[in-house]
Amino acid sequence: MRPAAFFGKDWGRGQVKLFVVLADDKNGNFYTTSSLFRAGIKSYESISRVVPSFYNFEREFFEEFNIEPLNHPWLKPLRKNQDKYPFFKMEGDEIHEVAVGPIHAGIIEPGHFRFMCNGENVYHLEIALGYQHKGTENLMTQTPSNQLIESVAGDSVIAYSLAYSNVMETMKGISVSNKAQLIRKLALEMERAAIHIGDLGAISGDIAYLMGASVFGATRTLVINTMLEFSGSRFGRGFLTLGGVNFDIDEKKIERALKTLDKVEIDVSRMVKTMLKNSTVMSRLEKTGTVSYERAKEINLVGMAARAAGLNIDSRYDYPDKWTKELGLKKEKFDGAGDVNSRFRLRYEEIIDSISIIRKIFDKLKEYKNEPVNSGYEVLNKENSKDAFVISVVEGWRGEVVHIGMSDNNGKLSRYKIKDPSFNNWYGLALAVRNNGVSDFPLCNKSFNLSYSGCDL
Repeated sequence: MRPAAFFGKDWGRGQVKLFVVLADDKNGNFYTTSSLFRAGIKSYESISRVVPSFYNFEREFFEEFNIEPLNHPWLKPLRKNQDKYPFFKMEGDEIHEVAVGPIHAGIIEPGHFRFMCNGENVYHLEIALGYQHKGTENLMTQTPSNQLIESVAGDSVIAYSLAYSNVMETMKGISVSNKAQLIRKLALEMERAAIHIGDLGAISGDIAYLMGASVFGATRTLVINTMLEFSGSRFGRGFLTLGGVNFDIDEKKIERALKTLDKVEIDVSRMVKTMLKNSTVMSRLEKTGTVSYERAKEINLVGMAARAAGLNIDSRYDYPDKWTKELGLKKEKFDGAGDVNSRFRLRYEEIIDSISIIRKIFDKLKEYKNEPVNSGYEVLNKENSKDAFVISVVEGWRGEVVHIGMSDNNGKLSRYKIKDPSFNNWYGLALAVRNNGVSDFPLCNKSFNLSYSGCDL
């Protein structure tokens, strides 16, 4: 098993309770356990020394509750890093540092990259995040809403809104119609396809293949404009709500969407196949930014980055809902080398797969055309919402989005924990750039496309 969540909760009287969720991907089960740190207990023996995949979780727990994992191999600030961050140092005639950020020449969130280089070769990269301190988890216990959760990571609106909706609907006993479930599922796949297409364009731009950047940019617009037609927002804001969705999709919209997706599939396939036949393109993609299968498993990579390294995990299939079987969806293993080329090719395969899933959902919706898209609800403190512990896992385009809601004995949210897949994968990027030229970093970075905002809670 591997850690899916590891977080604390103030238990009153100076006590802290640690909750751990372990994922058994092979058998489709989650296991939970907890440990109470009584007042005055300020340390425990680090798990990361034996199981490296816990290292970031333990750093976060220490930063929030000041309970130290003794002998942790890398106990540095995870988010509170503005004051004298202890960056790794090297000495030597050819050693130099390259510092990038936290303010970038663009509109992205703040994040600092510190490269330790031997000549032009990157020896080590440290990544410092947490410059905004948004306080989203605390806000969620005060005023939980789809609108708030959509703001955590703006490129994963559907994944986050769906994860939150699952938590609250389970906690409150709110039903969701078959029709609404299917619309949510197709929205998630549209989000996956759109962002993957955009990332193919970003990778193309970083290797100066401008035709690819132009074609993928225009093609991505077709997908997000279809989302705009469905929901009034190109990124799906306001599409999902507790009890279902806010907008129905009529037959005319479906007909237009299917024609658009046919064009998207043709254009993406033609451009990808053209690029993969180009020796100059392949010289930039192959064996650049490699993370091996063994290292990916050791550090607990998730989602697309993990699958590109041959680690076959995908919560859509490892923890399937009823539609996985009814739509005839099957998990395909990707044979990847963990380099930029693998992440490029995997994105393409997932785009085609998502379009196929969307077509199947459009066809399936005919069976439920008379169902409502929203069951109607009023958030009440029902009996089944008291003392609840609810885990929701949604496979966003980056990987597993984990939301956990806990309620008190009055049914009010008392803890809301969020884990973005970037939390797992930032260190994977740091490992990927080792022994690459410093000029390869933008390409490696785009091939992961991780979220600053999703980690800055």
